[in-house]
Amino acid sequence: MRFDDRFFSREYWFSLGREEGTGKYYLSIPVSSGTVDYEEYYEIPKLTFDRFMQNPSSAVEFAEKCRRQEMDLLLIVPAPATGRGTAV
Repeated sequence: MRFDDRFFSREYWFSLGREEGTGKYYLSIPVSSGTVDYEEYYEIPKLTFDRFMQNPSSAVEFAEKCRRQEMDLLLIVPAPATGRGTAV
């Protein structure tokens, strides 16, 4: 998988982009397990991606839901069964 970030918010700590192989759009958040830092990628529809790109602050609530693991059904790469990190 090749994730291509198109926008990064330093203020709210999320990225928006497109996975090149599948064409899926995503919002990603940084995560840390204590031993490794990584990103979790949540699939979003193109219309949502476009709205978030036009007004990045409109993505903050969605990003917060991802941090609380409320949007796990949208994970592009499933979370590990054990040792999952926590949002940064």
